[in-house]
Amino acid sequence: MTRLVVFDLDGTLVDSRRDLANAANALIAELSGRPLSEEAVGAMVGDGAAMLVRRALTASGLDPELPGALPRFLELYDERLLDHTRPYDGITDALARLHGRATLAVLTNKPQRATDRLLAGLDLTRYFTQIVGGDTPFGRKPDPTGLLEIVRRSGAEVNGTTLIGDSPVDLETARRAGSGIVLVTYGFGFRDVELRGTERVVHHPSDLANLF
Repeated sequence: MTRLVVFDLDGTLVDSRRDLANAANALIAELSGRPLSEEAVGAMVGDGAAMLVRRALTASGLDPELPGALPRFLELYDERLLDHTRPYDGITDALARLHGRATLAVLTNKPQRATDRLLAGLDLTRYFTQIVGGDTPFGRKPDPTGLLEIVRRSGAEVNGTTLIGDSPVDLETARRAGSGIVLVTYGFGFRDVELRGTERVVHHPSDLANLF
């Protein structure tokens, strides 16, 4: 059976919180809203760019449905995409070790263009056979369609697949798909949740290579 390991991106592979917060605050400043802390913006990440923008605008005292806010945020984020974003310490080594033992893929709610640019800019693309963003026809997590499509394309089975993520959204995605799940506690989307059966957590990227 093909062993398939599918990674979330923000908060799992890379620490992108500062660049996301800077882009959100640049948008808020243009609209004369109240600036938000990096931690506050990080807590809003996980359900796609549109939801992040709505949450950020609401928290800053602005209309969450302002026309043009989402495309403007994406422009501002595109300008800052790789300013501070880096793989978490130990991620690159973990990917290199896993690469020979499993098929690796990425499933994220981040838009595809930004995802591709980010992974290429950090020299991580080479580890993954598939990279699926949140604005593809497969929808966004926790809809399991994207994960199941990656499974199908990989010639794998759901029961031989593990999703690695940092948030309750990732947990719900895996449960809906019927795959395994590993949550990383170092990610900025991590929340204490009640795990079932074989669901696991790890506390450092270096632990990921020892799971399989």
